[in-house]
Amino acid sequence: MTATKKNHPLTMLRQLGKRVLPSDRKAPGAHEYTIDELARLADTTVRNVRAYQDRGLLPPPEKRGRTGIYSDVHMARLRIISKLLERGYTIANIKDLLAAWEQGRDLNDILGLEVAVTSPWAEEAASYVDYEDLLRWFGEQITPDVLQKIIALDYVRPEGDRLRVPSPRILNAGIELVDAGIPLEALLDEVNSVRGQVDMIADGFVRLVVTHLIDAKYGDKGLPEGEDVANLAEFITRVRPIADMVVSGELARILDKAINKVLMDRLANVLEHLETRTPG
Repeated sequence: MTATKKNHPLTMLRQLGKRVLPSDRKAPGAHEYTIDELARLADTTVRNVRAYQDRGLLPPPEKRGRTGIYSDVHMARLRIISKLLERGYTIANIKDLLAAWEQGRDLNDILGLEVAVTSPWAEEAASYVDYEDLLRWFGEQITPDVLQKIIALDYVRPEGDRLRVPSPRILNAGIELVDAGIPLEALLDEVNSVRGQVDMIADGFVRLVVTHLIDAKYGDKGLPEGEDVANLAEFITRVRPIADMVVSGELARILDKAINKVLMDRLANVLEHLETRTPG
């Protein structure tokens, strides 16, 4: 029986996407924003942006005619404000903290450090796909429950009738694995399980850097001063590809070991089978 329009898979997926619309916190590669774009991408409101600016928490935008143009500097500061608010600090607390942070320091260096710390690690450009694309790639495996898992893992973000894909590279990898025969839901469950372990690896590496290269110099409650502010921003920028090399190298080593073990175990099973068939 033909599905009614109300129960059509595309209709169900679009409705689900609107119900679970997540906040879009990142815009890799975008460096200029109108106030509306800035507020949306920073998961706040235009009213809040203006209020933060009026209170001196945000630097003023660049004026182009009647339009204010905001940059990654404003995005970085908004991310910091949002994180501090989430931790229970008040606007007054944050203003005092920022005032202390800026005391005796060059503002350009401070803003440069904030951008270095809060910028997305990966610079991969996002892309957009349609719900029809998901059905074409994954067919009946795209159910409402599976779509919720994909959104929860932040592999797609519904925006109206389209889906924003923060990492097309990951999406393409998923398409290939599913094409090879791995069930989509099983793949998502495994990724969800692995993510916690990856979080631990990332936390450990960051803790190593902070303990030995930041706390050792400034203390666990200290802030860099003078030229150290710019130096720290430069270091954070440089350490990213270094961390990628370390983690990627270790992951490649572990995968190589795991794949070889599977192959050797399979060959051993075959040999045992042959031995049982061979007369003594």
